[in-house]
Amino acid sequence: MNHAADLKRRSIRRFLTTLLLLAWMLFLPAGSWRFWQAWWLLGSMAGFWAFFFIYFLKHDPQLLERRLHRQEADPAQRRFQKSFSLILFLALIVAGLDFRFGWSRSIAPVPLAVIVAGQIATVAGYWLIFWVMKTNSFAASTIQVETAQPVVENGPYAIVRHPMYLGMAITALGMPLALGSYVALPLFALHVPLLIYRFIHEERTLCRDLPGYVEYCQRTRNRLLPWLW
Repeated sequence: MNHAADLKRRSIRRFLTTLLLLAWMLFLPAGSWRFWQAWWLLGSMAGFWAFFFIYFLKHDPQLLERRLHRQEADPAQRRFQKSFSLILFLALIVAGLDFRFGWSRSIAPVPLAVIVAGQIATVAGYWLIFWVMKTNSFAASTIQVETAQPVVENGPYAIVRHPMYLGMAITALGMPLALGSYVALPLFALHVPLLIYRFIHEERTLCRDLPGYVEYCQRTRNRLLPWLW
């Protein structure tokens, strides 16, 4: 099997495995296939992931390869990965249980407009992540500096230093609303301080190992929030 075919096979396997795992974490606790908010969310995620896969397989297979490699060398970052996954696992299960037992509905009915806003936020976060990966071929899943890696300053990197983490934070905050769950929102929101921890560690690595990154930080002041921080 040649490298391109192997990359395609591994990418499809990761895509299907992740989607099925997310579905299991939502529908099993919900105890029903009528969890329409989950169908809507998973459908939009599947559509965007398929688009990302097809686009980068054609235009930037090296980025796909980097995204598939998830083994961190730093023990602290391995703990981050485990914590991030555990919180997502628990948050999705709580959202499913919320659908079954109506915890959020007992607090206040979740308007359709809020669910739609959550779906839009989730999609917007994914679009920002796509923009980041399209702009920066070295946007790997792990914190590392490669030979000949440049400092990227255009596109979303001209606005904030860590636009991918901004996209991930927007998605994390949009998902519980998209699922119609106020109760799950605090759990999903725990991803934000974890992302802040990660990009602070990443900045230290890039300032140390990537020539020109310190000067980029001086030119682009905002880390995560445009015009604020």
